[in-house]
Amino acid sequence: MTIRIGFLVFPRVQQLDLTGPYDVFGSLPDRELHLIWKSREPVASSSGMWLTPDTSFEDCPELDVLCIPGGSGVSALMQDAEVLAFVRETAAKARYVTSVCTGSLVLGAAGLLKGRRATTHWASHHLLPLLGAVPVKERIVRDGNLITGGGVTAGIDFALAVVAELTDRAQAEAIQLGIEYAPAPPFDAGSPETAPAGVLEQVRASYAETIRQRGETIAMLGL
Repeated sequence: MTIRIGFLVFPRVQQLDLTGPYDVFGSLPDRELHLIWKSREPVASSSGMWLTPDTSFEDCPELDVLCIPGGSGVSALMQDAEVLAFVRETAAKARYVTSVCTGSLVLGAAGLLKGRRATTHWASHHLLPLLGAVPVKERIVRDGNLITGGGVTAGIDFALAVVAELTDRAQAEAIQLGIEYAPAPPFDAGSPETAPAGVLEQVRASYAETIRQRGETIAMLGL
C-alpha cells in the first residue's frame, strides 16, 4: 500500500528541515512524496536554494503524513489564512500530523497544538505555551497522531521515528544504515546546554528580532 507524505514548502523555508526528512522518507520502498504550496512556482529557501512544489493546495491528495518544516518564513505563514486553512483541513484527514523545527508554530497558529505535547527549535521553545501547547524539551515528541521534531537536524531523527511507526523498526534501521546516519559532530556546541557562553549569546542575538516578531504574531492570533 502506497504511503503518501506531503511537505509544506514555502518562501524562506529552512531547506534542511525539509530535505533531511524527505531523503529518509524517499528511501521507503512504496511511497509517494509531495512538495505542497499555493502554486507550483519555485520558491527560495532561507539559504537561497530554489525548491519546486509539485502539488498545489487545490490538487493535494489525502495524506498519510502531513509535515510542516520550519524556517524564517514561518512568521508569514502564521498570519496567512489560506495556509492555516489548508493545514487544518489536511491535518483532519491525515494519519499523522507532524512538524520539524519551528514548523510546530504553524501547527499551533492553526489551532492544532492546544493541550498537546510538542517541541520546536530551542530558541522558540518558550513560544509553545502561548499557542496552547505543552512544551517538551526532547528531540522527538509524540502526542497521539501528532509528532513534532526539534530544530533542523532533528528532522532526520524525526523521520526515522516516523518510518518506524509507518512500517517497522527494521525498515527504519535499514534506512539509517543506508544513509550512514551516525552523527559525530566535531564540536559539542549543538545545544544551548553545551555551547560556549559566547557562542550561545551570539546566536541568541541573531534570533532576537525574529523571536520578538513571532511573539507579537502569536499575541495577535488570540489563541
